Amino acid sequence: MDLTYLVTPVLTWLVVGPIKFLINSARQRRWAFNLIGNGGFPSNHSATVVSMATLIALREGMGHPAFGVAVTLCFIVMIDANSLRQHVGRQAAAINRLAAGQPDFKVLRERMGHTLVEISGGIVTGILMGNLIYRVLVK
Repeated sequence: MDLTYLVTPVLTWLVVGPIKFLINSARQRRWAFNLIGNGGFPSNHSATVVSMATLIALREGMGHPAFGVAVTLCFIVMIDANSLRQHVGRQAAAINRLAAGQPDFKVLRERMGHTLVEISGGIVTGILMGNLIYRVLVK
């Protein structure tokens, strides 16, 4: 049984998460546990879907229908990361301003989406991880 298509996104997620944590910690000049989650460089989501698209391209070829589906998923994830989740973050900021000082109000996280640079970092990381996994596990 070939588990490469399962292992690729999981390994990518497990590699990119600590990289993002270390980059965020270096930027903050302290351990950035409060920044774990959505947002930051590189984009975990982008890296994960791009690693899978890369693996499909290398194993099946770019003419295979699965590659088209994978690329479509990549675009959906990246557009969501850049636009929709940034709007959610802006709404959280507005809610935080309106509810400031209210008793029992838990401040909402405002950093939700990714910038184009963070998404680009995810794309590059995903391509590298897809290639690495292909070279190590498949060839």
